[in-house]
Amino acid sequence: MTILSIQDLHFTYPETPVLRGLSLEINPGQHIGVIGPNGAGKTTLFHTICGVLKPTSGRITLDGEPIKAGRFHPRIGLVFQYPDDQLFSPSVWDDVAFGPLNMGLSADSVQERVTAALAETGMLALKERAPHHLSGGQKRMVAIAGIRAMQPELVLYDEPSANLDMRARRQLIEFIKRSAETILISSHDLEMVLEVSSRVILIDDGHIIADGDPKEVMGNETLMKAHGLERPHSLRPHVHLPDADFHLHD
Repeated sequence: MTILSIQDLHFTYPETPVLRGLSLEINPGQHIGVIGPNGAGKTTLFHTICGVLKPTSGRITLDGEPIKAGRFHPRIGLVFQYPDDQLFSPSVWDDVAFGPLNMGLSADSVQERVTAALAETGMLALKERAPHHLSGGQKRMVAIAGIRAMQPELVLYDEPSANLDMRARRQLIEFIKRSAETILISSHDLEMVLEVSSRVILIDDGHIIADGDPKEVMGNETLMKAHGLERPHSLRPHVHLPDADFHLHD
């Protein structure tokens, strides 16, 4: 039942090892949080999984088929940390249609997929807008729609809640929770990871340090501190104080 298999993965930038013999098995439909300090190798891992970077050594397969660097893999979608790096077309519609068009789909299929992806993300009413005129939260959802329109089996989210306000962040969380595809989420927003993930993987110095239940892994304060992270606030003991009196001003 494995959809993604990573075996003894190594990646080295010039004179800088980043991934050091990492192995991982992912089952279909899992929502997995990938956490770790800056420089741990999370983004590099995502870029090797989707074929943007070529591993120094090791093997990555999706449903048993090798992932080859430099090729278009529509079965794997990567949502970039910064939507502006992903949105480049003159309209929202054109941006979301870019992937399906490059898959060689018919005009009717492209129309159907783009409409469905924009409706799922709540962006259909903005289809004629220029992406650079949108808010940060809207740009994020359009970028996700562009990935969803290709109907990938695996979606990689790189810091998806970065620079989002509370409302846009909540919209994103609820969307991810409803998503049926297999998902890997790399984020420093540990409360979000805790809410959307059924499994969490802690990476540091190119190695998997822990892999298991999010509450158990992220609730281990000693483990988290040892790898430059804090235990999520919601997993700490709380003292409930009575509500204070206050007045709202017009």
